[in-house]
Amino acid sequence: MAPLTICRIRSAATPWRSTLRRLFSLTLVVLFICLTLQTALAKKNHLRVITDGNWEEILEGEWMIEFFAPWCPACQQLQPVWNEFAEWGEDMGLNIAKVDVTEQPGLSGRFIITALPTIYHCKDGVFRRYQGARTKDDFLSFVDEKRWQDIEPVSTWFGPSSFMMNTMSALFKLSMFIRHCHNYLTEQIGIPVWGSYAIFALATLFSGLALGLILVFIADCVFPSRRFASPSYYQKKQAQKQARILKELEVEQEADGEEDDDEEEEYEEYERDRDELWRRGVPEGRPEPRTGDFQEEVVRRRALGTREEEEDT
Repeated sequence: MAPLTICRIRSAATPWRSTLRRLFSLTLVVLFICLTLQTALAKKNHLRVITDGNWEEILEGEWMIEFFAPWCPACQQLQPVWNEFAEWGEDMGLNIAKVDVTEQPGLSGRFIITALPTIYHCKDGVFRRYQGARTKDDFLSFVDEKRWQDIEPVSTWFGPSSFMMNTMSALFKLSMFIRHCHNYLTEQIGIPVWGSYAIFALATLFSGLALGLILVFIADCVFPSRRFASPSYYQKKQAQKQARILKELEVEQEADGEEDDDEEEEYEEYERDRDELWRRGVPEGRPEPRTGDFQEEVVRRRALGTREEEEDT
């Protein structure tokens, strides 16, 4: 009976061993898959994703940035090449990134993206647009041989960190927000397209009125109207006006005084000339007196002439 019992125990233990072997092999497969996925994810991590929140990171160091859209066929063809190029980024000390313009409209406006795909090279905040061939070897030689030095950089006026581009980015974000609102109103709520346009028109009208009221309020605070000015303001203005009038009167009086002085000087000169004529007579070629009594002066000259004749005789 004993040998039979041992055989039964061994036969019962055999299924457990096979089960453990299967679990062990399954664990190895799972570990292998995890390692494979981790390696694949590590390769993908070489490609940085730039958004509106972290775009300022590209202002430091050297970067190659691709602007793409998922629906663009040329972008889809470039994506495998760009992923292979990203694997060389760490060895070359280069940051390789991509930007989805459909998800980041602010960056699309900030960099003035008019064609897809668009590639930029950035070195310490200086941006240059790449316009060469789109192969991995061309990308590597462009960076390794520093061919980007032959390209004229983007002007500071149109740089992504300038005031103009910040404004452009805000406008693109606003346009995308309006588009999302329009899609929500027409697709989710079911409002007709013309109803959505009417809503936006009214919103634009009321926002313009509100902005106008705010500007008027600011203008009244900075330059208050005369209706609401204090009494001291009117008194000050009246005093300034009176002072200006008095000054004008003083100037006019001074001018009148100067004219009177000139007239007195002319009259005194005329008196001296007349006295000289009475004392010496009028020699030939002497200018006539500057008075209006010409006949009286002629009579006086004749009287002087007759008196000199009598004395001579």
